[in-house]
Amino acid sequence: MRSELSNDLVTVISPKAEKLNQKSHYGRMENEQLELSLIEALYLLDKEKISIFSKDKELSREEMTGIIKDKDLYSKYLVFKDLRNRGYIVKTGFKYGSEFRLYERGKSPGEGHSDYLVNVISENYDLNVLDFSSYVRVAHGVNKKLLMAVVDEEGDITYYNVEWIRP
Repeated sequence: MRSELSNDLVTVISPKAEKLNQKSHYGRMENEQLELSLIEALYLLDKEKISIFSKDKELSREEMTGIIKDKDLYSKYLVFKDLRNRGYIVKTGFKYGSEFRLYERGKSPGEGHSDYLVNVISENYDLNVLDFSSYVRVAHGVNKKLLMAVVDEEGDITYYNVEWIRP
């Protein structure tokens, strides 16, 4: 499926685009077009589900990866890819101050609530205790579990399940 890169969105204009949204829960439908984030678009490019064009020039995987890296999204892409490959549905968590919302296998947006909020940090990131506390409070306040995804320099990911405990 052909798609078009414009700013920070990739738009798919195809009758098959709705299937990607309805069945596989990628992006969001807007005016009969599927709008994908850069992260989703690179993932679908990797899976050979879409081709991405910018001003009639087809972008290679390396070019799209370069765009992701330039926007400092590569570690988030690695986490997105890992979670999708494990069978989870991954949506934006922007509304909750997180990178992603995560739906358990078998659940999907519109049929229930997400189970997790996912925050992505690099292993060298100095996590402020007040920021960490706010992540935990928000997750607890919206009845979700918090996953901290720590990405090391080799691109390996370690997940930490953080829970609120009352002493």
